Amino acid sequence: MPETSPSLPSWLNRGMADLFPAGDPSDVDQSLAARLAAAEAEGRPLRVKLGIDPTGSNIHLGHSILFRKLRAFQDAGHIAVLIIGDFTARIGDPTGKSATRVQLSKNDVAVNASTYLRQLGQDQPKETALLDFETPGRLEVRYNSEWLEGMDLPGVIGLLGTGTVGQMLAKEDFSNRYSSGTPIALHEFLYPLLQGYDSVAVNADVELGGTDQKFNVAMGRDLQRHFGRGTQFGLLLPILVGLDGAQKMSKTLGNTVGLEEDPLSMYSKLEKVGDAAINDYVTLLTDLHVEELPENPREKQKAMALAVTASRHGLAAAQKAQSDAATLVGGSGDAGADVPEASLAEVNFPAKAFYLFSAVGICASSSEARRQIKGGAARLEGEKITDPNQEFASAEELEGKVLQLGKKTFRRLTA
Repeated sequence: MPETSPSLPSWLNRGMADLFPAGDPSDVDQSLAARLAAAEAEGRPLRVKLGIDPTGSNIHLGHSILFRKLRAFQDAGHIAVLIIGDFTARIGDPTGKSATRVQLSKNDVAVNASTYLRQLGQDQPKETALLDFETPGRLEVRYNSEWLEGMDLPGVIGLLGTGTVGQMLAKEDFSNRYSSGTPIALHEFLYPLLQGYDSVAVNADVELGGTDQKFNVAMGRDLQRHFGRGTQFGLLLPILVGLDGAQKMSKTLGNTVGLEEDPLSMYSKLEKVGDAAINDYVTLLTDLHVEELPENPREKQKAMALAVTASRHGLAAAQKAQSDAATLVGGSGDAGADVPEASLAEVNFPAKAFYLFSAVGICASSSEARRQIKGGAARLEGEKITDPNQEFASAEELEGKVLQLGKKTFRRLTA
């Protein structure tokens, strides 16, 4: 991570990967510290924008980094402007994509948006929510269809006139696709402009984004200048490495921890994060300080896993998960362990082991289950299953027992 700015508060510096512009320290348009000081003198909170396109139904810990920073702004007295990209989601952000995205229906986007808000803490006490939905004046939830859906053709043409094809092809994803002959649909060029116009519509002082969003965030600043508005600062945060320790956390890659995962699953996954990624997980997902943690990597893993799990489920549930994980990994199917359940109701018996792991949802397919069993990752009540064709006669034989895959996934079987 980059060096922090001594002129900014520690809560803002934490985890920051990039801040732009970063010019004249006395200029409120070039220095975020100056903007903060001026806003405080005027008794005006900053408007901090974060846009999310509800193209899926689940938020994972990689996404939560941005929401944690947005919450830090809220807790410091500023206004979080959460933009639900219900219009832009129908186009799809081309960032990081090697092909044109499938366009979603209006209904699909609406359903996804409602699940996102629930996971962020809507109708939950602020103490356990990722964002503060309770404190008056700290959160605006806006839908960009509010200003984009009614934009007429002259408005669209005017917006297109603010950018050039050269600018768009300078964006790495577009450049790579153009060079390789992969088609780029014209509507994809609209996405950065529409997202940038969101900043104009909500008068953003700061926009949060991942390091892969710099082009889009800078576009917002350019459009604010074009429309004669105050310009925003871009505050970028790192992309969290997934559980594999190699690639970014992504549902497609299967290396995620979901916000709604049960405490045991969350803790069990997190305490296996690779040594190289632990410090980033501590900095980006907790309020702990790396220098205050044990030097022993294993103890540091446990402390991080406990803190992250506690932030989502409370300390008592996290401590129970920690205890249960130690018991279960040790080979016991302890009946007192708080293990998520998997129903046997839809399993056809007699059932072979490979089919069982697939049927109760632990493995994505029977072929994956065969591979996992042959690789020694499968256990029942702590006893290793070595034969994919091992047969179980009935649900009664398995009821109440714990099925395990590796050291991260546990399910108590119920009839």
